[in-house]
Amino acid sequence: MASSRRPRRAGKPPARRGPARPRGGGRPGGGRPRGPASGRRNIRVTAAPEVAPSLGDGKIRINRFLAAAGICSRRAADDLVVQKRVTVNGDVVVGPGLTVDPDRDEVCLDGERVQPERHVYVLFNKPKDVVCTNARQPGQTRVVDYLGEVRGRLYTVGRLDADSLGLILLTNDGAFAQRIAHPSFGMPKTYAVLVRGRVDQAALDKARGGIWLAEGKTGGARIKVARTSRDRTYLKVTIREGKNREIRRVFSRLGHTVISLKRVRIGDLNLHGLRPGGYRFLSKAEVRHLIEQAESA
Repeated sequence: MASSRRPRRAGKPPARRGPARPRGGGRPGGGRPRGPASGRRNIRVTAAPEVAPSLGDGKIRINRFLAAAGICSRRAADDLVVQKRVTVNGDVVVGPGLTVDPDRDEVCLDGERVQPERHVYVLFNKPKDVVCTNARQPGQTRVVDYLGEVRGRLYTVGRLDADSLGLILLTNDGAFAQRIAHPSFGMPKTYAVLVRGRVDQAALDKARGGIWLAEGKTGGARIKVARTSRDRTYLKVTIREGKNREIRRVFSRLGHTVISLKRVRIGDLNLHGLRPGGYRFLSKAEVRHLIEQAESA
């Protein structure tokens, strides 16, 4: 689905040590790409750990609710419960195992209502050598480092390895992330792949039918040969499950090293108008359509 929303560009890059920072991001159709954002006006993105989906009925544990609202860490939230400072719908919470519905329950800390975190959905064009983890490592640039002006505790929906680039989603909505990333929903993801050598029909048929890897057989792929040269083949590959480094490993088993890999679509979303390092927010219609696609798939 196309969107009329204009892509955002990353802000001024932060001071950092180690390798030169990546260049990317910015305006559609022109302008000089920029590096990761440093954040300003006190609205920096907060790196959050991978968040498990809700318990199936829309409810989450009280400590997760308080942490997601920016009150404190989950461990500190458990201490607040022990101190009997937290109420839900007027009743004092007596145990850390209580679950709440963020959309219906009134949670208060010391008598003041805690507002649930607003869901955020971001489409990002990941440059090469940028990692999807939120954990800080010396010399590494993370996807969230590019989103310094975005409110919320964001994490990536699935992963792209550091050598891969292209479309990746970020959110703080665990249920949405589960629908998009989990293999059981089968959301199609399309990649532009360049491999070494000329891929023959027999190899294509094997890849399309599924290849046995260490953790089991792949679910197969939809593959279109875009063009070939003397010693390279350009492919469009669509998969629905996404084992760890699946496409690279599949073609390696077939005797073809992947030279470059770029994700260009998730469902109907694409990278139109986004330079490497650039991002934009998804519209409500896009979010709704992606969920419908996942459920129908």
